[in-house]
Amino acid sequence: MLYARRDCRAAYAHADRARVARARAATSVFPHVLRRPSVPSRPSFRSSFRSSPTSSARSSARPLSRLTRSATLTVATVCGTLLVLPAAPGAAASYSAADSAASPRIHDIQGSTRLSPLAGQRVAGVPGIVTGVRDFGTSRGFWLQDPDPDKDPATSEGIFVYTGKDSPGVSAGDALRVSGKVQEYYPGGKDAGGQSVTELTDGSWKPADSVTRGKLPEAIRLTPRSIPEAYAPDAGGSSIENRTLRPNRYALDRYEALEGMRVSVSDVRVTGPTSRYHDLWVTTDPKQNPTPRGGTLYGSYEDQNGARMKVSSLLPLSEHPFPKADVGDELRGSTEGPLDYEQYGGYTLRATTLGEHRDNHLPRERTRKQRGDELAVATYNVENLSPKSEPAKFERLAEGLVTNLSSPDIVTVEEVQDNTGPDDDGTVAADKTLKMLTEAIKKAGGPSYEWRQVDPADKADGGQPGGNIRVAFLYNPERVSFTDRPGGDTTTPVEVQDKGGKPALSVSPGRIAPQDDAWKASRKPLAGEFRFRGRTVFVVANHFSSKGGGDLDGDQPMEGRFQPPARHSEPQRVQQAKLVNGFVRDIRNIDPNALVVAGGDFNDFPFSPSLKTLRSGHALTSPMNRLPGNERYGYVFNGNSQALDHLLTSPGAGRPDYDIVHINAEFTDQTSDHDPSVVRIRR
Repeated sequence: MLYARRDCRAAYAHADRARVARARAATSVFPHVLRRPSVPSRPSFRSSFRSSPTSSARSSARPLSRLTRSATLTVATVCGTLLVLPAAPGAAASYSAADSAASPRIHDIQGSTRLSPLAGQRVAGVPGIVTGVRDFGTSRGFWLQDPDPDKDPATSEGIFVYTGKDSPGVSAGDALRVSGKVQEYYPGGKDAGGQSVTELTDGSWKPADSVTRGKLPEAIRLTPRSIPEAYAPDAGGSSIENRTLRPNRYALDRYEALEGMRVSVSDVRVTGPTSRYHDLWVTTDPKQNPTPRGGTLYGSYEDQNGARMKVSSLLPLSEHPFPKADVGDELRGSTEGPLDYEQYGGYTLRATTLGEHRDNHLPRERTRKQRGDELAVATYNVENLSPKSEPAKFERLAEGLVTNLSSPDIVTVEEVQDNTGPDDDGTVAADKTLKMLTEAIKKAGGPSYEWRQVDPADKADGGQPGGNIRVAFLYNPERVSFTDRPGGDTTTPVEVQDKGGKPALSVSPGRIAPQDDAWKASRKPLAGEFRFRGRTVFVVANHFSSKGGGDLDGDQPMEGRFQPPARHSEPQRVQQAKLVNGFVRDIRNIDPNALVVAGGDFNDFPFSPSLKTLRSGHALTSPMNRLPGNERYGYVFNGNSQALDHLLTSPGAGRPDYDIVHINAEFTDQTSDHDPSVVRIRR
């Protein structure tokens, strides 16, 4: 991954993936609050229970949990369509008798598009039942749901009431009338491309006129039948905000029509492991593009997998620890809570009830040892490795290389940081980082790897500020030799030379076209010349530009308001691929049977224009494509299993054996966010 998420992530994105929207302002009791450190100032909410207009909600808001009366709602879901049935005679009182033109209902505020028809206006006396409370962090507030819904499936009956840093002082089940200003809030800012959340801000609330406590509205269950297969309407890349919602046609429309309402999932499989932010991903449709290990495959731009759902918790972690789940685990029973939308993943179930975690004990894979006549070349993104990394990270990376990867002959490593890591002090050398890694490998029982690399210019190659990430080679000198040719430096391009009818590199190691604009704010590929059992082998280590954009424009989010989303970062990777493809062609123009391996984190999918460009002219092939389709992944982003790391080979490699070794991406306990891959080539 790169610092400005998503460098991989589709990458995206999670890209490299700087988190700036609603904060995860963690405390010792609630470390699971939203992502980092602050949000733009927004109007604070005044409760009518405060003793004065300026008093703090923490000190003077009187809890409403003593309110005792209830209201009921009967809801049935038939064939994926929400049917709203009238309350039976004698049920708890509704709000209708007290309503007036000045008191719109929540469905009036939400409207039938993604934007409220009342945005920017003040509303008074909006009735509803509190269904969930976020009482931590800097984006506090509560969800309010109308117990008397209309009959339009496109209009949500729930809404978030934003109170800023102030505790709202309400409890689930409180029946309220809320006054405030309607606004559309864009998590991460409008320029991030996401959808908005319709909210009430800057207002007050009081107990309902005739009902002071209400029964929670029944949660709408999300199932394979209730979530449409089609993901989003096609607006030709424009915004879908003003389109009338079609919740029976599109998954994103279904979720938007439920924004702020209580939803539930039952007995669901985990498709994205628990993150350090205490959230995970599940699927409501276990048959939607499953992988053999329990994930959900992202196999094309049309396979968005709309059944995925992010889950986080509104419960205090000290009392209700968030499950540490891997892909393939399950949440048994019901998980329910209001449906929110956030910058990092879109629609999110904020759980007030969490299902029971069932650990299915997903194993970490081991690949076989290469035979004596097989050259094993691996690629491994070591995710911002530096001497500042924990010693355990070096130990686990070493164990993975020695035990799980069976000590490959050559390894292209990505995201190797300089000797001072994220300290922005002008350091660019990485010899200490690589020395610590190779020593850890030897200590783990592996070979005495040597390394080759070229230092980047300070702050020129993207990634975590100050880290100066780069690609490098590790190789086992007992199995292969490296052909050193001096002159390779930060700015000198490596060229292919004809030496007696055989291709040779002008410098080794050397960088491919390092001053070309295609590599702006991105890692430059490193080419090296090796020998294995008398045969010359050319290896190119790559780390293409981030889908998150880094210092440049990133991709629009899959779940955003622009559909289909623009892949702004793609043209740069296509240009990068053209340079690498041209370099390989230069080698093969001299020797069509030359053995070339191009490996690394290409930050793009097997079906992407970038990979198609790399393969153009039959310069390279993708041995991964001979794996079963549902096994082509080594990265998990937003609950989608996908492939960003590749090892491509020239035709001179024959038909190599390919393996993606699943040891990281599917697990909550990760050494890196990428799985390594290995290709074995017969001599």
